[in-house]
Amino acid sequence: MQRTAQSRFKKDIRIKPEAIQARPTLRACARPDCTKEGTHPVPRSKENLNEHLWFCLEHARAHNESWDYFSGMSETEIEAFRDAAVIGHRPTWPLGKRAARLRNGQGPYVFEDGFDVFSREARPERPRAPERRITGLQAKALGVLNLDASATLHQIKARYKELVKRFHPDANGGDRGAEERLKQVIKAYGVLRASGLT
Repeated sequence: MQRTAQSRFKKDIRIKPEAIQARPTLRACARPDCTKEGTHPVPRSKENLNEHLWFCLEHARAHNESWDYFSGMSETEIEAFRDAAVIGHRPTWPLGKRAARLRNGQGPYVFEDGFDVFSREARPERPRAPERRITGLQAKALGVLNLDASATLHQIKARYKELVKRFHPDANGGDRGAEERLKQVIKAYGVLRASGLT
């Protein structure tokens, strides 16, 4: 018995009539005497630019050529519109008009300054050096240079130069102890430099 291979797909595909989509109806041109399709939107009026009329290409061109946004406006109104267009027709105010003021000061707005941040009587505090968090390796390197954790960049560089001059072999007649100390100073400065402290 011989079996023929049958396709698992249907050989004839029938589409139901309701599945066929009807062609969308064409929008007619807004000109009553035109029978062409209205494919180009144009604003209905200058008061409402979001509502459109739909014209064919020929009548859209004719409408745009004859339409004047500024019709019925005086020269001063046109000038005011053009000036407002520079800032997108958003409200503005002169500089300093909306500034805040202290309770006893001058200005249009009032706010409480309970901590005397903005008062003239408040005395400025001396600036404090920022607290630096250092790692154990950085603390060890600062110890080699005989500096504490609050040492500034200038102090670190100055101490490094001073110790290099002091422990350089030429300054110590080739003393090996001084040479070892010089290596430690150079290594410590390299650690501080790599960590961004210098």
